[in-house]
Amino acid sequence: MNAPHEKYQRLIDHCKSLPPTPTAVAHPCDPASLEGALQAAQMGLITPLLVGPRARIDATARAAALDLSGLAIVDTPHSHASAAAAVRLVREGKAQALMKGSLHTDELMAAVVAREDGLRTERRVSHCYVMDVPSLEQALIITDAAVNIAPTLEDKVDILQNAIDLAHAMHVPEVRVAILSAMETVNPKVPSTIEAAALCKMVERRQITGALVDGPLALDNAINVEAAKMKQIDSPVAGRANVLLVPDLEAGNMLAKSLSFLAGADAAGIVLGARVPIALTSRAGSVHARLASCALAALVAQARRDSVKTPGKG
Repeated sequence: MNAPHEKYQRLIDHCKSLPPTPTAVAHPCDPASLEGALQAAQMGLITPLLVGPRARIDATARAAALDLSGLAIVDTPHSHASAAAAVRLVREGKAQALMKGSLHTDELMAAVVAREDGLRTERRVSHCYVMDVPSLEQALIITDAAVNIAPTLEDKVDILQNAIDLAHAMHVPEVRVAILSAMETVNPKVPSTIEAAALCKMVERRQITGALVDGPLALDNAINVEAAKMKQIDSPVAGRANVLLVPDLEAGNMLAKSLSFLAGADAAGIVLGARVPIALTSRAGSVHARLASCALAALVAQARRDSVKTPGKG
């Protein structure tokens, strides 16, 4: 078993050579979200722009003995306005990432996906959990367990590509994606198995790039080598997956929470597919998970800056 938070520490260490990412922190009005932003700033991961009711942020800081000196605060009347103002900072070029504070995820995401003044791109917006599971050597990416409720095959193309791009931003040397279902054979009665097969064919045709992809695979033979051998699955992914694409939000949410509460895993979260990465953690998430989420946002922001500098990318 690995040391607690070892994988998250590796993510954070990757960021130490990067400049802090200017980050709009939407409504940091409780101790956990405000302290998370300040700790990320102290570690050099982000330069926070605190967006929320100034009086509430100041009161939260006093109650938690947190020092806000030198930090920019954009005053807003309430959480909806905080979300809109945080998005506006990105559109104005003042922030290269977003971080969720104590507002509801729906409030922040509504501002992000707004058609007129949001942060949409040609990609579907999707969420990735990056799980630090003590029994696994590498961090495990699970998608999508928080944004897309019942994704179509078309949606899953973007969800898969977003996750692959995240793994590359994390410097994963070989990205191996298992497309999960309840079984490892294609069954016309189980739509997720047919979609898995279609996605694999799209990988063959290079409609999706950057990873080894196989599916359908059941969870056991996706992450356990012995289970894959028992089922006689000949695949470079089976038993060795480091990215899991789930059939729908319900399956993904239950999988991620099972790992958290039954296997002692931490869950960092990030939303991809918008103009900038969005650090998105549960309000009950650990400090380590919040810091890892900031590190993920910083790594994705850096990967985007690098792609702009590199001819033929973007």
